[in-house]
Amino acid sequence: MSVIPEQLARSALALRGAAGGEWAHRLPATIDACVHRWCLRVEPPFPDLSYNFAAPARRADGSPAVLKICFPDREFITEADALRLFAGRGAVQLLEADLEAGALLLERIEPGTSLVGLDDEAATSAAASVMRRLWRPVPADHRFPTVTDWSAGLGRLRERFDGGTGPVPVRLVEEAERLFDELLASSAPPVLLHGDLHHGNVLTARREPWLAIDPKGIVGEPAFDTAALLHNPRELLDAPQPGRILARRVDQLSEQLAFDRARIRSWGLAQAVLAAYWSLEDTDRVWKQPLVCARLLAEMEE
Repeated sequence: MSVIPEQLARSALALRGAAGGEWAHRLPATIDACVHRWCLRVEPPFPDLSYNFAAPARRADGSPAVLKICFPDREFITEADALRLFAGRGAVQLLEADLEAGALLLERIEPGTSLVGLDDEAATSAAASVMRRLWRPVPADHRFPTVTDWSAGLGRLRERFDGGTGPVPVRLVEEAERLFDELLASSAPPVLLHGDLHHGNVLTARREPWLAIDPKGIVGEPAFDTAALLHNPRELLDAPQPGRILARRVDQLSEQLAFDRARIRSWGLAQAVLAAYWSLEDTDRVWKQPLVCARLLAEMEE
């Protein structure tokens, strides 16, 4: 019988209510079923799990892997679909999947150190190189959300507060709404994007220098994928001049990926405001960091 981290069980209940509590209650049985189905030896889970169960494992031939078990919602389905399409190019390799159980068996990335704490210029360069390797043509028949779908979150914010913006500054919401309208109307041809390519989701590897994990799987223009990188990681706001760091990231991403600088800045601002609302939607608390970054991006010269 596997032991489920208490923090993970509490988080599942807080985020998903009774359904999350039931998912956490079933986790030991789900893990045991995966052990038998895929002939695994599962080790103690990784520390600090908040949303999904993940643990190192060994396959029958002794090769290393990672068992990841998620709440089987749409986001899990699109993660699995994205990993299949990425096929290990720039991303962790999907070895097995059980969509009904919410279970993925993944390549174990070693040494697995993230971009967090790396020199910022080097981290930005690594992330940009991973983005380029990930982007794929969009299949005709797919289940991925689009950037337009995601932008509807700001509409839900307005509905929640009867046309207002609640704890999210109205000036930033209005700017994000304007930018989404403009950017979506002028977007380049869409591709399959990672959707959440921040510093914690890019790891050092042996098969490739860097590999991405935890894709959302979203369809949009390539420049949108730079947005999550701009308001991460948490340590950004502890720097003496975070605005200068953001400006340099925008310049570097523009040069390395050949995207318009103003477009990168605009996607970063719009997505940061959206991320702040998502935190309110999930936890009833506004995530302040992306709002600070949105303000800094708004003050940046285009």
